[in-house]
Amino acid sequence: MEDLNWDREFALEQAAEDEELLQELIEIFKESAASDLANLKQGISKGDASLSMASVHSIKGAAASLGLKGLQDLTAIMEADCRQGSLRVVTEKISVLEQLLALLQKL
Repeated sequence: MEDLNWDREFALEQAAEDEELLQELIEIFKESAASDLANLKQGISKGDASLSMASVHSIKGAAASLGLKGLQDLTAIMEADCRQGSLRVVTEKISVLEQLLALLQKL
């Protein structure tokens, strides 16, 4: 199983050392990631690499800002595949993405 590889110190720094703000940001990310995952699945089912790319790009950006390196790395690979008009890697890796997003729920 993959790991979130969370750099909590980086995330806390991004939240101006405010624990409460960090938790709020994580909660917002959980909600947006769930929506992005639904859009990604829709993109895959429609064979739409652009929709899929937008979805993984959104997850990647939020993950990067919160120091979630495991999610950031995975979605970067998925996004690169979509940029080439392919859904092969996205289709292969969506279960890993779902596993990491499930781990995110425990933060």
